[in-house]
Amino acid sequence: MLEQETIKYFFGKTIHELHSGTRLNNSTEMPYIKKRLAGSGGFRFYFLLIIKNDSVYLMFVHPKTGPHGADNITDESKAYLYKKVLHCIENNVFYSLTLDESKKHIHFDKAY
Repeated sequence: MLEQETIKYFFGKTIHELHSGTRLNNSTEMPYIKKRLAGSGGFRFYFLLIIKNDSVYLMFVHPKTGPHGADNITDESKAYLYKKVLHCIENNVFYSLTLDESKKHIHFDKAY
């Protein structure tokens, strides 16, 4: 379910279509967003949009229910993730996500 929700929301959309969600900073060039997917008991995605490069950096995802379910992350955790992803972007240490030919599965490729 997580993979399908990720594909449905993040792939095949323009950078401006991904602006929905709760804005966690005031940046217009690099908005930091928390987005609920699959309803109130679904998943929470935290991601950074880099408008000038048309890039989306997924930082963290967690389910709201089930054995791995959790409440929203703390403000300290949000700040840590933001700093960590900026460091990874600066150093080209991240994974690139692409769809397979069927467009039903995600491939993870190291981007360094």
